[in-house]
Amino acid sequence: MRKRPQRVVPLVLLALVLAAIAGLTWYRSHGGKGGGGPGGVPALPVMAQPVMQEDVPIYLDGIGTVHAYYAVTVKSRVDGELLEVLFKEGQDVKAGDVLARLDRRLYQAQYDQAVADRDQNQAKLDAARLDLARYIGLGDRVSGQTVDTQRATVRELEAAVKAGQAAIASARTELDYTTITAPISGRVGLRLIDPGNIVRSSDSTGIVMVTQIQPIAVQFTVPQQKLRAIADAMGKSEALTALAVDSDGKTVVDEGRLEVIDNQINESTGTVTLKAVFPNQERHLWPGGFTDVRLRLSVRKDGLVIPAPALQRGPQGLYVYVVKPDDTVEMRNVSVAVIEDGRALMDDGLKAGETVVVDGMARLRPGAKVRLAGETGKNGE
Repeated sequence: MRKRPQRVVPLVLLALVLAAIAGLTWYRSHGGKGGGGPGGVPALPVMAQPVMQEDVPIYLDGIGTVHAYYAVTVKSRVDGELLEVLFKEGQDVKAGDVLARLDRRLYQAQYDQAVADRDQNQAKLDAARLDLARYIGLGDRVSGQTVDTQRATVRELEAAVKAGQAAIASARTELDYTTITAPISGRVGLRLIDPGNIVRSSDSTGIVMVTQIQPIAVQFTVPQQKLRAIADAMGKSEALTALAVDSDGKTVVDEGRLEVIDNQINESTGTVTLKAVFPNQERHLWPGGFTDVRLRLSVRKDGLVIPAPALQRGPQGLYVYVVKPDDTVEMRNVSVAVIEDGRALMDDGLKAGETVVVDGMARLRPGAKVRLAGETGKNGE
């Protein structure tokens, strides 16, 4: 077998060296094009958005319990048999509507007796006044003692007539109590007693409960540390807006106002109770239920807002990558006022119009060259 000439090996090596030089020359000639970075490092694709400037509301969140604005257990003020129940369970009623009637015969008789007693004393008084006038007219023919006695009789009968008037008023009131009316406007609940039962003024259960749900109240608690901010906000505004929010945390059920701050802090929990009032026109809020409450403390005018995913956390706190005009990035520490609905309201660190990276930060380092996703390099390469 013939041996391969030894000079073939140098030729192969020479060809490889020439190919490497040509490749390196081409790479360097194209390193600054097509989105390459310094030293020929390709630009990193990222997604970025500008810092927006807009009015941003500042909220304080809490979990609230819904309460009827007013709740009254309707009871009988007199004893008697319940003859009629004139409401339907779950019915809306107005103040003064008749809800039930009791047997009124006993109270009618007491009223009639009081009227008769008053009339009897009035007749006696009229006669006594005539006798007094007659005695006075006789002059010296009637002793002074007789006249004084008659005057005393007249005063006694006048007092009896006044007592009779009071007895009539009392009997009239008890008679009226046999007709039970709604003390407030609202919605009646379940009937607590059926017709035919004897009800008493001392009963604790009552006949029915009436609750006012339009408007309706929501009580919620906040940490005591927030009390100063709430008080300051109330000093700047006549009424603070409160939002009742559904369990999804987004859907606003109703909009109302903060009505009162409790007069003391709960020592065991370190919280203070607030009460907000809502119109509840759609009746989405119901007594005994729970709802999230958002109390709007203020509105940050022309606030700086960025997408929350742009925020990164490092040893020195929160930071973002800012895209500079030369398409390199700068790592900048920032402070955040509040994060809500995927957006962050900035306190410090950014200016309106600057661009921040919101996606693709994993490989970024300060000074890295970037290109926005969807862009091509220079000259379309």
